Amino acid sequence: METTHKPGKIFSLGIQHMLAMYGGAVIVPLIVGGAVGLKGAELALLISIDLAACGIATLLQAWKNRFSGIGLPIVMGCTFTAVSPMIVIGKSYGMPGICGAILVAGLVVLVMSTFFGKIVTLFPPVVVGSVVMIIGITLIPVAINNLGGGVGAKGFGSAQNLLLGFGVLLLIILMNRFFKGFMQTISILVSIIAGTIVAWFMGLVDFSSVGSAGWFSLISPFSFGLPTFHLDAIIAMSIVGIVSMIETTGVYLALSEICDQPINDKDMQHGYRAEGLAILVGGLFNAFPYTTFSQNVGLVQMTRVKTRAVTIVCGISLIVLGLIPKIGAVTILIPNAVIGGATLAMFGMVIASGVQMLGRVDFKRQENLLIIACSVGVGLGVTVQPELFAKFPTLVQILTNNGIVSGSLTALILNLVFNVGRHPEKESVTKLSKQMVAETSATKS
Repeated sequence: METTHKPGKIFSLGIQHMLAMYGGAVIVPLIVGGAVGLKGAELALLISIDLAACGIATLLQAWKNRFSGIGLPIVMGCTFTAVSPMIVIGKSYGMPGICGAILVAGLVVLVMSTFFGKIVTLFPPVVVGSVVMIIGITLIPVAINNLGGGVGAKGFGSAQNLLLGFGVLLLIILMNRFFKGFMQTISILVSIIAGTIVAWFMGLVDFSSVGSAGWFSLISPFSFGLPTFHLDAIIAMSIVGIVSMIETTGVYLALSEICDQPINDKDMQHGYRAEGLAILVGGLFNAFPYTTFSQNVGLVQMTRVKTRAVTIVCGISLIVLGLIPKIGAVTILIPNAVIGGATLAMFGMVIASGVQMLGRVDFKRQENLLIIACSVGVGLGVTVQPELFAKFPTLVQILTNNGIVSGSLTALILNLVFNVGRHPEKESVTKLSKQMVAETSATKS
């Protein structure tokens, strides 16, 4: 049962939820948009679209109906596990290619929502942990390049860029060491703002573009062109969607316990469907695939305010921000070095999440070690040397040119070879997710 709170408190806590996820929300379009060549007004538009889509996705989960929506206080944003695949897809096929892959991934999640609990045993921690590690590892070079000032930048690796980048990273570390609760939750956002202010004093930020940006603008579907569909891109984004569903299950169960609101398989199916719809919204507006933000779970636990009205306020606030072009214009002023310092910590956390998942693996079994070794090795190897399979047929290259796809398929196939049918006990989605609940609670408390 939801507790009634004063409107003022609901509003302030909703804004607090928005601030907790804002830094993570705007970093994704900055990284992906920059990687595919968007600049100026186009990049600002992508940020505005992303913020509005995050808000719509959040409202989809809050709206519990007969078809979708789990009705828990969930905030939605783009998962960082999607960043590396989107960069790879974007460099090959542009924003329309990313859009097409996201649309199909949304359909895949919708289709799988009904029977996902029955096939989750094909994605045990040894597979999911390996995939998340591969994604995190492939993201680190992106952060390092930005920390130096950006690929091809005239002052790449200059003292001022390194000072800014590592200064932001140091501030994030210090805030996580000396603060708890909400201040720790928004350490990324505070560090980015502080880094940008320092950069302004160093003469690296020009606010003239903000003055020329409008105060209000509607967003429209397919702002960057009609979607294009490519099999390798679709496979990569569908893998991201499946991994997100597994992580989302843990969030559902964590919030169920925190909010004293029991959920069953049907409730989780509705949640998965809302996530599929959220991904479709992302594809429709040339934005990103959306999933639950775990940092907001920690905020619910900390404030003990369990009503979804708080996240509804957060969702509406994100939509409003997305309709204000000046917000996007301010965001693109953040120097590359500042972004690099922040994302080094954030992308490193993706790797740490993979390691955390692998902590549930039985390392006494040589087969599990081999699954991790081969999948990470293949994924990283193909990423470092993408021309390795250049002489193979095109159909084969669809599966081998992308390190995340090849590494993920290696983990999945080796798990089928070594583990499926070998053990009478099968790890259920509930058991797997309850372990995630315990880890989430321990991390956020």
